[in-house]
Amino acid sequence: MAKLGKRTTAARAAFAGKENLSVEEAVALIKGNATAKFDETLEIAMNLGVDPRHADQMVRGVVTLPNGTGKTVRVAVFARGPKAEEAQKAGADIVGAEDLMETIQGGTIEFDRCIATPDMMPIVGRLGKILGPRNLMPNPKVGTVTMDVAQAVANAKGGEVQFKAEKAGVVHAGIGKVSFDEAKLAENVRAFVEAVSRAKPTGAKGSYMKKIALSSSMGPGVTISVENATGN
Repeated sequence: MAKLGKRTTAARAAFAGKENLSVEEAVALIKGNATAKFDETLEIAMNLGVDPRHADQMVRGVVTLPNGTGKTVRVAVFARGPKAEEAQKAGADIVGAEDLMETIQGGTIEFDRCIATPDMMPIVGRLGKILGPRNLMPNPKVGTVTMDVAQAVANAKGGEVQFKAEKAGVVHAGIGKVSFDEAKLAENVRAFVEAVSRAKPTGAKGSYMKKIALSSSMGPGVTISVENATGN
């Protein structure tokens, strides 16, 4: 068995026996033990009582975090003519149509969010097998298929986070940097949890939010009280 480093050992000791904490307690614990040489991301994982293989149990949505993510988001936009110009002026990193499709088909994906005008969807649809598994496929339900490309680009750059339940019913996202003020991180946590709560599907049965855990990029995780996080 590999020997654990001093940093890992110290972090595990700090987290030992601690669970079901309040949001504020968990954030303070994580910030106090995030000792990597870079600004780690505060990550949230929510275990939900859903089976996303059934259409009426899929959990999907978007939330604009009140204090942003601290991450630079690269945005690609599928558009032509005036809408392409609008996207460029709004700060999109990549704008194109068939040329962008060919770039992606060639294996180059240099963006974190993909937006498209509705008329571009026949082109974008050919990329479903590439963009879908990466959760990059534009979707009107989360505002990434739209004629208002300028607003969509602004949202993506301004702290908007998309979420989607994975096969096991887990929603995972980065919701800030550990260098953020504790109160701002706690506010982001609650905003994200509330958004997932509002996205409860009609087919969900029994307990919807089973478990919520927070961690830093390189640190251990700690569970937080569902009641405290939701205000119930």
